[in-house]
Amino acid sequence: MITRLFTAFSAAAALAAALVPGPVAARADQTTDTASGRPNYLVIVADDLGWSDLGSFGGEIETPHLDALALAGIRFTGFHTAPACSPTRAMLMSGVDSHQAGLGTMAELADDATRGAAGYETYLNDRVASIAELLGAGGYLTLMAGKWHLGLTPDREPAARGFERSFALLEGAANHFGADQRAAWRRAGLSPGYREDGKPVRFPAGAYSSDYLVDRMIGFLEDGARAGDDRPFFAYLAFTAPHWPLQAPRPLIEKYRGRYDMGYDALREARLAGQKRLGLIPADTVPHAMTGVRPWHSLDAEERAHQARRMEVYAAMVDGMDRNVGRLVAVLKRLGRYDDTVILFLSDNGAAGNPRATPDHRHRGPPDRRLGIDNSLDNIGNAGSYVSYGPGWAQAASAPSRLMKGYPAQGGMRVAAFAAGRGVAGKRIVHVTVDVRDVAPTLLDLAGLVQPATFAGRPVLRHQGRSLGPLLRGEANWVRPPDEPLGYELLFHRALRKGDWKALYLREQSEGTPEGKPRWQLFHIARDPGETEDLADAEPEKLRELVGDYEAYAKAKGVVPPPDE
Repeated sequence: MITRLFTAFSAAAALAAALVPGPVAARADQTTDTASGRPNYLVIVADDLGWSDLGSFGGEIETPHLDALALAGIRFTGFHTAPACSPTRAMLMSGVDSHQAGLGTMAELADDATRGAAGYETYLNDRVASIAELLGAGGYLTLMAGKWHLGLTPDREPAARGFERSFALLEGAANHFGADQRAAWRRAGLSPGYREDGKPVRFPAGAYSSDYLVDRMIGFLEDGARAGDDRPFFAYLAFTAPHWPLQAPRPLIEKYRGRYDMGYDALREARLAGQKRLGLIPADTVPHAMTGVRPWHSLDAEERAHQARRMEVYAAMVDGMDRNVGRLVAVLKRLGRYDDTVILFLSDNGAAGNPRATPDHRHRGPPDRRLGIDNSLDNIGNAGSYVSYGPGWAQAASAPSRLMKGYPAQGGMRVAAFAAGRGVAGKRIVHVTVDVRDVAPTLLDLAGLVQPATFAGRPVLRHQGRSLGPLLRGEANWVRPPDEPLGYELLFHRALRKGDWKALYLREQSEGTPEGKPRWQLFHIARDPGETEDLADAEPEKLRELVGDYEAYAKAKGVVPPPDE
């Protein structure tokens, strides 16, 4: 009944939308029957997953459920995001550049240079309508479980931005076992905020994040089935794994004991060989050298043991995420919803290489024992530990790309991603450039809906990505023309992609720059995916063109320049 009523409304809305800006409208070619018309959506976001962590992307971690989906669908080798969490999530939700959607920088790292600037509100602002808001207005059941990181206040949380049902971690990270809700953490102001359908809740102590988030999503889907709700659904599952702190159930950790004693150097070579074997990268690809990493053989026995244990826990987190995706897929099949579901999987950025993690993101000192943190070898991975896995393992995962999370080099923004399910012409590897800003227009397009000029009585920015619909259906082998520039900026690092070329500016002293001074570099990414050969001096006209494109992008999007420029 709900669907029939909405279909009747859609035809009238489509005519109205053609005349004046208004609510979300159905396209004229939208099929009216739910089962054969509008698809369900399951969008899965992993947190800080490395490019080659999945078996289907060259890794050794056991991920059979994700691999089955990826191999049956389309694996993207050129899917790009922002170099860090919340800017990516802002672009995914809005289809608009993060500097206009409110996350020009991360809330945890806002400074005097950006504080108060338009587009740097550090929450998803009112210049955009979220894809949940648009799909909800278009007749979708909208569900969310996981990390939000797009606003902390009641008017900015998922329940206020279009999600009918939600269980959300509002901040960027939390203890995976809920242990950081103890009194000591609350007194220190480090206890995270959870909301269910707009109401404050506690994460159940002892539950594990990946297990519990999927429990909640399954619960939402089953509630809808029991109520006879036949609306198509948009389910947004945003894992907090494998983001630090590295923690996992002990049996999963034990499964990987000893597997990484060979070190990150050897893992990097094995991952590169796996990618070549799968056809993800050319056999002659030259990887970028690791940066800021001590060779494995130079570590003493204690250092190697600690490093190996961290990677064991990390692998267990990825394994646990995969098992829970398998649980969710099984439920979709049991409910009869799987065959009508489009599944999109991606990481929010490249692997995270920060050498240490603390509950306060801005503090990088030793563990605070007042909070009960114990990072001894035997305790790493338990609820009372708080560690990350560092630049060695991160760059093993991001190879052949350069660097990792936080940088707009390829290692920070080229991520593992795939699409599968209904209407996807699968069993393909696609190498074209895809951007996270493409997600929202794709979902709206496949639903047969048109983005409005206004939403909730306010004007909203138009989507800036492109629909992947023709690519997914196998009707096209490209997404955007080669002369279309794509700009990126975070923490004053900058990048501009245009066809096969990329201009990159890293604020820090970096190898390959004269006298260690930062400058624009130029790479031909199609020939040199590792960003190993700077062509700035050899191709000055091309560099000038791309830098000009970046400056136009920065001006159009309101990017705040560094205070010293």
